Amino acid sequence: MNTIERLGWSRNEMAQKAAMDIPDGSYVNLGIGMPELIADHVPAGIEVIYHTENGLLGMGPVPEKGQEDIELINAGKKYVTAIEGACFFHHADSFTMIRGGHLDISILGALQVCEKGDLANWSTGKPGAIPAVGGAMDLVAGVKNVWVITDHNTKDGKFKLVNNCSFPLTGKGVVDRVYTNLAIIEITEAGLKVREMAPGITFEYLQEKTEPKLLQ
Repeated sequence: MNTIERLGWSRNEMAQKAAMDIPDGSYVNLGIGMPELIADHVPAGIEVIYHTENGLLGMGPVPEKGQEDIELINAGKKYVTAIEGACFFHHADSFTMIRGGHLDISILGALQVCEKGDLANWSTGKPGAIPAVGGAMDLVAGVKNVWVITDHNTKDGKFKLVNNCSFPLTGKGVVDRVYTNLAIIEITEAGLKVREMAPGITFEYLQEKTEPKLLQ
């Protein structure tokens, strides 16, 4: 199967873009995968309290190699650090925070996002796929703002921003903003509005790589 050339922002640059948009003092949950990179890009002078659903509020950046603490991992089972004042709690209490609307932003990966903000990020629906949605359903239902960070297209060039999701949904109408390697896109009532494009990316090229009609 052919793969497409990666253009635009790198994954770390995408994470930095998202990190710069988080308001000072926000409580933020980072999903497994690419969203985890965001914790390494907190702007100077900004305080962001990162939450991981396995029971840590005050998650810091990835530790230096050799400095890992085997007691400190995130929901993706990767080593993390804890900032000063961090606290630990039971898994059930963590989901009480999520379901109770106490987190400001959830940043997740995605398989598909539709123009109305529907999110599919846990299964392709094929035999042998992940059998359950897990905590993602709680995150999109209980958190005030949901952002997605993902490559703009699949490895073989298929759309990830689509008219309608064909994969099982995590939530309907839940996504507010999408960060991709090609652009930052807002989900609005009128449709997908392009807020910023990566260097070297034209609007025409971006539209070619996106199924729904884009708004400038």
